[in-house]
Amino acid sequence: MSSSRGYFHLHLPNPFTTFKNNNNKMFFQRLFSMANFTSSSSSPKSSSSIQTVYDTCKNNLTPSIAPSTKLIHDITSKLDTIGPADVGLKEEQLKDDRGHGFSMPNILNRVDRWAQPITYVGLNESESFTMCMFCFPTSSVIPLHDHPKMTVLSKVLYGSLHVKAYDWVEPPCIKDSNDVARGPVRLAKLAVDKVLSAPCPTSVLYPETGGNIHCFTAVTSCAVLDILTPPYEESAGRRCTYYRDYPHSSFRSEGDPIGGKEDEYVWLEEIQMPDDLYMRQGMYAGPPIQI
Repeated sequence: MSSSRGYFHLHLPNPFTTFKNNNNKMFFQRLFSMANFTSSSSSPKSSSSIQTVYDTCKNNLTPSIAPSTKLIHDITSKLDTIGPADVGLKEEQLKDDRGHGFSMPNILNRVDRWAQPITYVGLNESESFTMCMFCFPTSSVIPLHDHPKMTVLSKVLYGSLHVKAYDWVEPPCIKDSNDVARGPVRLAKLAVDKVLSAPCPTSVLYPETGGNIHCFTAVTSCAVLDILTPPYEESAGRRCTYYRDYPHSSFRSEGDPIGGKEDEYVWLEEIQMPDDLYMRQGMYAGPPIQI
């Protein structure tokens, strides 16, 4: 894990427990001041809303057994009631002066697009689950990555977030690249390609379905409340891997297991964590959570 320009590099597989503060502390003052979040229009609906979500997770989630359909429904129904005020967030009213908007990605390089840091706010970290928030400035990106053997529930608290997600084609279809600079590629199928705008239902991805390999792009400034169960843990085979995607036509060959439109399929190449993914750690300022 390293830091530069006052931002945090998010180094997985242990992304949510350790952040190192650069001595320069060059934080953007117009991005979320986590210690001062209040509702702009009203107080939280109930001081126990996030506590109820936490208690349900604590009392039912385990690191060894996947959550049942009934339990997922129970957690999502509770997450659906959570708004920004319930976790101490205030929607940013000013435009990001470095945000370029979702409609102009092709003219931006990665450094430019990710110039502002994403803010990470940890609410809980245990053997059974991680509960956290990601606060995105406009146009910021969490690149394509996976959640091996994990179930993830995501609630967009405010703003709009573009989600593009894939699942592996089974049985695995893997090809070696003729380019020495590339590693092997594996076939995946598009599962999700849409914009989530608050208020909207909680989305769920599963170990093998629902778009387990996904990337996020902030259409507007936005915030997402995530529950990951079980959490990333490399020793248990839950290491986060980043990917680069290629159109199916890039490595097309006769006999590829294509069961639909070709543009729904991509080849994914494992890559190192992008150097330009910067995060800073924020402080939770919502109602106290009794652990």
